[in-house]
Amino acid sequence: MRLVMVVLALGAAYPLAHPAGDALGATPARPNIIVLMTDDQTQESMKVMPKTRALLGSAGTTFANSFVSLSLCCPSRATFLTGQYAHNHHVLSNKAPTGGYSKLNHANTLAVWLRRAGYRAAFVGKYLNGYPPAARPLEIPPGWADWLGAVGGITDYFNYRMNDNGRPLKFGSAPTDYKTDMEARHIEGVIRAAAQARQPLFLWAGLPAPHAGGESASDPNSRQAPVPAPRHAGRFASVPLPRPPSFNEANVSDKPTSIRRLPALTPAAIALAQSAYRKQLESLLAVDDAVASTVTALQQTGELSNTVLIFTSDNAFMNGQHRQIAKSLPYEPSIRVPLLIRGPGFPAGRHVRQPVANVDLAPTIMALAHAQASRVMDGVSLLSLAHNARLGGDRALLLEGPVRRSERVTVAFKGVRTARYKYVEYVNGERELYDLVRDPDELTNQARNPAFASIRSRLAARLRTLRGCRGAACRGVRF
Repeated sequence: MRLVMVVLALGAAYPLAHPAGDALGATPARPNIIVLMTDDQTQESMKVMPKTRALLGSAGTTFANSFVSLSLCCPSRATFLTGQYAHNHHVLSNKAPTGGYSKLNHANTLAVWLRRAGYRAAFVGKYLNGYPPAARPLEIPPGWADWLGAVGGITDYFNYRMNDNGRPLKFGSAPTDYKTDMEARHIEGVIRAAAQARQPLFLWAGLPAPHAGGESASDPNSRQAPVPAPRHAGRFASVPLPRPPSFNEANVSDKPTSIRRLPALTPAAIALAQSAYRKQLESLLAVDDAVASTVTALQQTGELSNTVLIFTSDNAFMNGQHRQIAKSLPYEPSIRVPLLIRGPGFPAGRHVRQPVANVDLAPTIMALAHAQASRVMDGVSLLSLAHNARLGGDRALLLEGPVRRSERVTVAFKGVRTARYKYVEYVNGERELYDLVRDPDELTNQARNPAFASIRSRLAARLRTLRGCRGAACRGVRF
């Protein structure tokens, strides 16, 4: 494919700047773009994925401070598809009427924009919660030319159903039916088929691990943990559950009411979390294999040098920090996710420290594809940040809380996450403020500390700007 020099702007808030002689411009006119997205994966769990770290991290760019703006499956995936914060795409939870598949306008997403730009858009795995609609069980959202979408028990690893381009498929409990492996084989097939066509490929794979999803509904604990591939079962049977200072936090008197009301985790709850954690790690070994097989397929078809590979998760998960076995919260273990990008425009071995978020993925993909979005996107292209450590360090990211309430999800909130601070305002008037350099475990809420009054005031002002922002206003201002 012909190489052209391209200029990719970070966005209205930052000018483009990169070192002379750097390879930012030497990217294919329209590279293939493959996104491998796990489900509920933490950055910490990357320790068990050596193939991914080597093939995508060492050979690409690692974004060390990558976050999701709303830590819940469906809103996060809608942000990926639109480049918008949840208050703009309006998918605020996993279920109707405030969220779910039916809440998003699927005629105006990445797949549609990229197909219009000449890409062949392919999807495999978990899409949005609530897919498919009951009245249209074999529906395929607009824009997707190839579709293998999970239906029914979308987080099941065995005994599940898929929509294969309008044809229902059922899978059983044989080792070859293991969902991550099946999806990995399908990804390879899509890559090999696309290599024969004169059309660039956009592939999004929503892999199931390490989301909970057991095999037996009769076992009350079966759906509180993922199911590892049979070849990996028991691999981490002796690995201890991480217990940072925030684990089962003893003193929560400075936390919001929803946290203060929680009892400390019991030994039984901790044992269950320990078991689930080990299975989470084990389930990711098949994902590590899937990354390797994807890279191998690209190598064998001669497409690796012409492909941008993005690896990330839709949200993270808390395994006992602040007494929580949950997500949807503004704390670091819930919002911090892995993000590794390999391919043209992303330097090998580079570690980017500036704050980035899932809202930036769609703008990055559109910049790579030289395509035009039909929405006003709220994020920025990550290409410039990958080449210039001076850009975006003062950026503030918006955090949004789900509208639903339960004993495991705090009241709705909005907040900001900067390189150093986190500030959160809850709908009931409560506030949290953390200095993440001095207090990375978020143990001491400084919202009422007079010494932080000036910092709180400035962060509150940034939140007022971002709370209902749209487009350029969302992309960052100086602090």
